Amino acid sequence: MALYCAISNEVPEVPVVSPTSGAVFEKRIIEKYIIENGVDPISGKELRVEDLIEIKTPPIVKPKPPSATSIPATLKSMQDEWDALMLHTFTQRQQLQTARQELSHALYQHDAACRVIARLTKEVTAAREALATLKPQAGIAAPQPQNALEGPMAGGAAAVGMSAEVVARLQERATALTQERKRRGRTVPEGLLPSDQLRAFLTLASHPGLHSASVPGILALDINPSDHSRLLTGGNDRNATVFNKDTEQVVAILKGHTKKVTRVIYHPDEDTVITASPDHTIRVWNVPTSQTTVILRSHDGPVTGLSLHPTGDYVLSTSTDQHWAFSDIRTGALLTKVSDSSGISLTTAQFHPDGLIFGTGTENSQVKIWDLKEQSNVANFPGHVGPVTSISFSENGYYLATAAEDACVKLWDLRKLKNFKTIQLEEGYAIKELCFDQSGTYLAIAGTDVRVYLCRQWQELKVFNDHTAAATGVRFGKNAQYLASTSMDRTLKLYGIE
Repeated sequence: MALYCAISNEVPEVPVVSPTSGAVFEKRIIEKYIIENGVDPISGKELRVEDLIEIKTPPIVKPKPPSATSIPATLKSMQDEWDALMLHTFTQRQQLQTARQELSHALYQHDAACRVIARLTKEVTAAREALATLKPQAGIAAPQPQNALEGPMAGGAAAVGMSAEVVARLQERATALTQERKRRGRTVPEGLLPSDQLRAFLTLASHPGLHSASVPGILALDINPSDHSRLLTGGNDRNATVFNKDTEQVVAILKGHTKKVTRVIYHPDEDTVITASPDHTIRVWNVPTSQTTVILRSHDGPVTGLSLHPTGDYVLSTSTDQHWAFSDIRTGALLTKVSDSSGISLTTAQFHPDGLIFGTGTENSQVKIWDLKEQSNVANFPGHVGPVTSISFSENGYYLATAAEDACVKLWDLRKLKNFKTIQLEEGYAIKELCFDQSGTYLAIAGTDVRVYLCRQWQELKVFNDHTAAATGVRFGKNAQYLASTSMDRTLKLYGIE
């Protein structure tokens, strides 16, 4: 069996073996290595020339010693250079292997450090947002224990009926609103922001700390009609939050629902808000005390739509239980509850500005108009594809905007009961909410982004792409001086002119 030098991989002339590693070397090469490094090249342990063990092999016939001027002398010089090259190459291979191991270890440490930093950054961000939400604020009053007035359970609830007094009140309010609208005529409200200035809207503020970071998503939005600095949001975290945009302070955090808050309304005349949830309940809250004053249990399924009557005393609600309900928010009484004859879940609801008729959307793409006093379906608007996601009446009471999961907005003339305009958006555009401003001049759309259209011309004025997730709510401030939107990215954004 031939022996090979562990350094040069050549058959050694004078083979020796290292007692520390057991490797075979050419004697002259290993001696040079030991003189330079003092260790075994394989094991790295200390080694002396005297420790080498020579291996007895048959003698190799060597040529005559070359003279200094002969070709053999040149070959001898080349042999020495070859030995030196082998030693250098071997050393380089060892250093390369060591460098590879060190690099692999450094990369592993770097990866582990990046993961730790990312986790700590996420925890710090969540902690800061929680602190921003929970920090002491002048507007939050200490909760006072009180018993909420509860309406009857939906399963056994018997509607008390709409008395002649209630009907007379509804008619009186509708007549007053109609006369007021005729008196105003078509004049543009004083102070309404012109369309060219609305085109110049920029993002003025973004507030991510209104709801919990652990359950992200704001699902509903409303603005106090009498104090446009106060906004109301409903979140995936089962809470509703009242926020003052001028002071940038949380005024109240309303806790009580057992599931997410999907619909919110700010009462126009009182410091009261109304919220609805898939937990089958509607809650009426007193904002200064952050307490529930009335719990309405009008439905046997998740509440999907919520609209306050212009009187401010009654609320309309829809549910997946295929019913719409009309309830008294003062007493918690269920006045009437009507089933949709189609047997399909209802998805949304909205009162007409006069309050005598209202619209509902269904799971099978139908938009239905109902007479409140007669409790009957008086008109249907087919044409959408997929569940209806939002409906909105214009302030003049003539137009109705509807949206469904078909990426289009349809506009209906309530006098002629027909569709007169369809705004087709990009394929796959998910519309979550529609909203006219208080004058009926502008229409806002919340969905994949936030868009504003000029009514009558139905011209797109502005598109906002600031949210990093789908927008879920949109509202105009007084005279369209600002615009607010909420999103699944947990932020409330405010747009206006700097």
